[in-house]
Amino acid sequence: MRKYALSALVFAVAMAAGHAGAEEAATLTINKDLHARLPKEIRDSGELLSVNNGSIPPWDIVSGDSVTGASAELLEALGKVLGVRIKHQTVGGQPAIMVGLNSGRYQLAFGPIGDFKSRQGANDFVDWVREYVVFAVQKGNPKGIVSLESSCGHRISVMAGGSAEKVINQQAEKCTAAGKPPIQVQSFNDQPSSILAVRSNRSDAFFASQGPITYFVEQAGGQLELSGVGKSNGFEDLYQGSVLPKGSPLTSIVKDGLQILHDNGTYGAIMKKWKVDGNMIEKVGINLGGEVQK
Repeated sequence: MRKYALSALVFAVAMAAGHAGAEEAATLTINKDLHARLPKEIRDSGELLSVNNGSIPPWDIVSGDSVTGASAELLEALGKVLGVRIKHQTVGGQPAIMVGLNSGRYQLAFGPIGDFKSRQGANDFVDWVREYVVFAVQKGNPKGIVSLESSCGHRISVMAGGSAEKVINQQAEKCTAAGKPPIQVQSFNDQPSSILAVRSNRSDAFFASQGPITYFVEQAGGQLELSGVGKSNGFEDLYQGSVLPKGSPLTSIVKDGLQILHDNGTYGAIMKKWKVDGNMIEKVGINLGGEVQK
């Protein structure tokens, strides 16, 4: 697995939080009905293989073989309910996740990953958060980037293969068509590289989901701030969740298991601990997502 340069303090906090979460999840009991519904090969192996895209705090924080964060902790709790061990695999970039899922290499990507109609043809989504897409900019917002429209003429970093990349590329075309200075879109395989580009003044803003961006801004020691908060920024209702191959027998099982964690308070406790309780939804659902705005 790839290793990411997290500060010693951040990693220590992440490990402590992950350890506390593991203790909490260990008190959960196996739901025998859900376990019996698992495919035979998973029951026989006792393992569920989940793929991730590396460190996307506060959802996943990857260091060597250790994965902590809100997603990792919630997935471990789900494993307790299903009666299986969770194995994690890290790959480079969201396209690699989708290819691996649809080739049968992995059983799910726990995410959260953006759920859109255009993706539902090949995959099923079990949605467990609602997200918002905003900008991370240098303190004081010297470039005045407060919306998609004001991003014309600036260097905008995004995650390669993600929905934000699609939206910022669409905006780049609009800027050019309107005779405005073009956007220089900078695509990175992981979020730490994207945010580092802003901190080192190689990018003017990072355009991505509000949950991870909030985390990075908090860890930046006053160098960064959020911008574009409270605006649609090219998206309609943005649901995110776990991704599985289309028609996977695990889809309904994951949904029902997550709903158990939602109902018994585990979901809320984990989300609150990792400061993403503003992203919670009232009920877990399948393929709730719409499409990015044109």
